[in-house]
Amino acid sequence: MKMKLLLAAALVAMAPVAQAETLMDVYKHLHADPELSSMETETAAYLAKRMKTLGFDVTENFGGTGVVSVMKNGPGKTIMIRADMDGLPVKENTGLPYASTVVKKDRFGDEWPVMHACGHDIHMTTFLGTAQELVANKDLWSGTLVMILQPAEEISHGAKDMLKAGLFTKFPRPDYNLALHANSGMPAGMVGITSGYALANVDSVDITVKGVGGHGAYPQTTKDPIVLASQIVLALQTIVSREVAAQDSAVVTVGSIHGGTKHNIIGEEVKLQLTVRSYSDETRDMLMASIKRISENMGRVAGLPEDKLPIVEIKDEYTPAAYNNPDLSARAMETMAEVIGAENVVVSAPVMGGEDFGRYGRTEPKIPGMIYWLGAADPAEVKAAKKAGKSMPSLHSPFFKPDAAAAIPVGVDTMTATAVSLFNE
Repeated sequence: MKMKLLLAAALVAMAPVAQAETLMDVYKHLHADPELSSMETETAAYLAKRMKTLGFDVTENFGGTGVVSVMKNGPGKTIMIRADMDGLPVKENTGLPYASTVVKKDRFGDEWPVMHACGHDIHMTTFLGTAQELVANKDLWSGTLVMILQPAEEISHGAKDMLKAGLFTKFPRPDYNLALHANSGMPAGMVGITSGYALANVDSVDITVKGVGGHGAYPQTTKDPIVLASQIVLALQTIVSREVAAQDSAVVTVGSIHGGTKHNIIGEEVKLQLTVRSYSDETRDMLMASIKRISENMGRVAGLPEDKLPIVEIKDEYTPAAYNNPDLSARAMETMAEVIGAENVVVSAPVMGGEDFGRYGRTEPKIPGMIYWLGAADPAEVKAAKKAGKSMPSLHSPFFKPDAAAAIPVGVDTMTATAVSLFNE
């Protein structure tokens, strides 16, 4: 069967599956009751129950609160589809009738208001809808479907924890990995695909700047860590402007600086917190080496002894870049264009945001993968904002209010058709 006929058949088959609750019921439930990273127990159980009902072989509590659902449907490729589950410590301000009002504990026991401010509720609902369609239309594909619900994406632990638990050894190893992500500035009804690097390496770096404290009236008797920290902040800006190739991309942002206690006291220490972003591993390695070199040598310039040089610590919160296989991206773009119209499928530029989905493609031998953008904004609001010269509320904003009713069906259709096309290559 030719691909166009296959996709046409898939679309015809995508009539609503008889069910007790609609996907919007699922979405509203998930949106109103989010859970924080690594604490997604109720969310995981809620969706695992539905995957079992669909006939999947379901493993719960994998790599933390993760859920792995497997369905074998004859010989063929193995396709993995992933959705993330965690919400954010954000107090929702959308005014929606099903807005989250919950306050929950994080993994350290601290209480926070919680919101699905990154669209993971859309991801999970689309995930479930895709599962329903693929199960209802098993005659259109042959192979093994692996669908994973991943915890802790927001803290960059989930993919790592699931892989460490043996995701690709205890379950069928995929031939392709697929995921989508809500886009707060793209109109619902559209999707965006990036070929190559789509999202960035993300590192958190702490720098402790030491000094010799004393009275603010007698700075000559001290080694002022605030002045040194300020010099380091400025010197770090030369990394991107003078060490990174012009055609490459990188970000070195000092997001936090804390030091001192009183007007007339020169303190002993200043703390800097950085976010560092890149695409290639080579650029990432260079950035880390440069941050350490500049920090330590600025300490030497200030006259600090070796035991008081600035300390650079790369935190264990690394998110690797998400790389979309170019051939897979091109094929998916063609498939999605047939499903929702070429005018609704756009080429998206890479962004410096992070997404740990990229980890799944880094295991040897490397697995081709693709994560694409799902338009989630109300088209009329996007048009009005553009006319007024304003931006839509971003992901992680307490005002992020997706047009879920319009976005979810497009997510289900495009993900289902892409999976079917890969099963039938």
